[in-house]
Amino acid sequence: DTLVVDSVGFNDKFWFDMAGHPHTSKLHVIERYQRRDYGNMDIEITIDDPETYAKPWVIRRQSALETEIEMTEYVCNENNSDVLHLVGK
Repeated sequence: DTLVVDSVGFNDKFWFDMAGHPHTSKLHVIERYQRRDYGNMDIEITIDDPETYAKPWVIRRQSALETEIEMTEYVCNENNSDVLHLVGK
């Protein structure tokens, strides 16, 4: 009942998060998504980068279903071919 996404093979050319936490190419991310009920999801993300952090750390979030909003696109920094339209370029 849990979707697990295990990711490795990152490079160091992207923003890890908006807070600016550092990372290296040794970054290992494990994401766990579990639907508690129809409108609620528990999310757990484990960050492991032995070249940057002394030990793995975990982010836990809860997400609720939003039915009255329009989805927006998240812009990836790396290889972005439309930089001219980004705010704050």
